[in-house]
Amino acid sequence: MSKSAVSIVISIASQTLSLYRANQTTCSYPISSALNGIGGEKNSGKTPLGRHIVRVKVGQGLPINSVLVGRRPTGEVYSPVLAQAQPERDWVLSRILWLSGLERGINRLGQVDTMQRYIYIHGTPDTEPMGTPLSHGCIRMRNTDVMALFEAVPVGTEVLIQA
Repeated sequence: MSKSAVSIVISIASQTLSLYRANQTTCSYPISSALNGIGGEKNSGKTPLGRHIVRVKVGQGLPINSVLVGRRPTGEVYSPVLAQAQPERDWVLSRILWLSGLERGINRLGQVDTMQRYIYIHGTPDTEPMGTPLSHGCIRMRNTDVMALFEAVPVGTEVLIQA
């Protein structure tokens, strides 16, 4: 992966996301990857490895803790009361960076297509732990962190997810 412009490297082992500019790490954030481990198969609940790009960015201008469903804002703002009313909900908050795989047979097309699996980098409630794999396949981040990342990277940014 070229780190000459801007790129992202996600380490599943260390549960971190690092932002690079011109071969230099500019910042790192704690993340939470999939509870089911790593893998690219549809319906696996796993985080796919390999080279990706940010295909779509969703949430520009939304307030922090805005709830997104199907990549659309619901008009709700996450709160403990809302969480208590819907305890089983998988919260996607604040911003989405929708990933698309670049490696045919690994994370692109067929039964391993990252984009068709709706794998995102997204915000999650601040009560959710970081550094522990707990997601349904996506990369979860603190809301303030995902909002900063959203502003720092353009569509087309390369993302490497490594074990």
